[in-house]
Amino acid sequence: MKKIKLFTLTAMAVSCLATTSCTKDFEELNTNPNAASKTTPSSLLAPALHDVVTRNNNRALRLTNELMQVHVTTLDTDEIHRYVIRPSESDYMWNNWYLQRTNFIDIYNNALLTQQKGYMGIGLILDVWVSSLITDMFGDVPYSDANKGREGKLQPKFDSQETIYKDLFAKLEEANALLAAAETAKETIAEDEKALDPLFYGDLAKWRKFGNSLYLRLLMRASGRPEVDAPAKIREIVESNAAFYPIMANNEESAILRYTTTMPLTSAFADMREYDFNGPHGLSEFFVDNLNAMGDPRLSKWATLYGSVYSGIPSGYVPGNVPERQSYYPKALMNEPLLGNILNYAEVQFILSEAALRGFITADPKTYYDRGVSSAITMWTLEVPAGHLAKPTVAFNEAGDFDAKLEQIMLQKYFTLFFTDFQQWYEYRRTGHPVLPKGPGLQNNGVMPSRFRYPVYVQSLNGANYSAAVAAMGGDDINTKVWWDVD
Repeated sequence: MKKIKLFTLTAMAVSCLATTSCTKDFEELNTNPNAASKTTPSSLLAPALHDVVTRNNNRALRLTNELMQVHVTTLDTDEIHRYVIRPSESDYMWNNWYLQRTNFIDIYNNALLTQQKGYMGIGLILDVWVSSLITDMFGDVPYSDANKGREGKLQPKFDSQETIYKDLFAKLEEANALLAAAETAKETIAEDEKALDPLFYGDLAKWRKFGNSLYLRLLMRASGRPEVDAPAKIREIVESNAAFYPIMANNEESAILRYTTTMPLTSAFADMREYDFNGPHGLSEFFVDNLNAMGDPRLSKWATLYGSVYSGIPSGYVPGNVPERQSYYPKALMNEPLLGNILNYAEVQFILSEAALRGFITADPKTYYDRGVSSAITMWTLEVPAGHLAKPTVAFNEAGDFDAKLEQIMLQKYFTLFFTDFQQWYEYRRTGHPVLPKGPGLQNNGVMPSRFRYPVYVQSLNGANYSAAVAAMGGDDINTKVWWDVD
């Protein structure tokens, strides 16, 4: 991957902060004279994809797993579990998501020049994926004008999340059509390029299923907004036009960047000290107690024994009352290939179960729920225990009310999203499930943050557009709800 003649406002901003000034010669000074003016889509794919997944894992460990009570810090000064989110937390993901979005856009644009429909579809899917992460984190963000530094747009306007989501849906429609056309034309990825695709090894049919499964994720997220009529589109994808919208059909079709122990596809934690991965926190009571109650075999993969049992500690404890760490992550997770999860088959099943529960599709939510529970376990190369689906703590309660059924679906989905960027948090913000216990030391009035603040430097480098976005959203605050957050 070229380093880096691919500019965004973010890349420019970081460079500006690192030097005394920005000049009109910035691009010339930062262009490698030995690099090709264009790069092939295949050469951009793996480095950009790996960078996003590993950075997502890094922040899942630091942020998501604290907010969502997967683990709890034992450092009293780290207050994320108390809902204290400092503005500086925003920089890391904003910078790198925007940087790699440029590469995903270039995959599409460079494939467009040679009419490689497969790579055009791949580029669109990855653009949608990373763009959804950005807008779901912050709300209204630079989008239509973003990643256009080479065109002179260094102060991009902020688009509303509604506008962004509608364009994400349009891009996924285009990606599906492009990959369908590639399939009809029997277009394939060249043999020497298959190894450069760490997700599906050149299998365009799987890329198409990933794109449509991502479509379901985002449609469900926006399903509370009547202006996009997400339920009708979900119904079309799943029922009335399913042949044109293939989705993941088994674990093998899951979008997982499987880490190896050798470069270049090493885990986000491969070079981390075990203490930094494991030392400052222990698994939470909520996380461990639920897995214990269900007799879920994944607990043996995700937790160490505390004496002869698995045991967690409370989240949101009062400052000064630091609990003694009990169970924690096994060292083996530092190089676990499955932590490279982007979107898996089990998640799709839980999306469909919720869609059935809400009446978006004509189906029994239990059917999809049971498939999700089973496939979430087998994905981790474990056997589903005998009678697991009939256990009182696991069995789908068909006599329960809507909220009780949604809680069951979202609790199982919560575990399926283990270490998957910020998806647990995004889904909790959307649904309020699974219900998390509230510790006595919580701040922010005990309210889960609804978004992250914009990076501070955006205020100074793109002030007018920042101010307009803040006014439109109702404030640059962690409690300001994004467009799709209607509950």
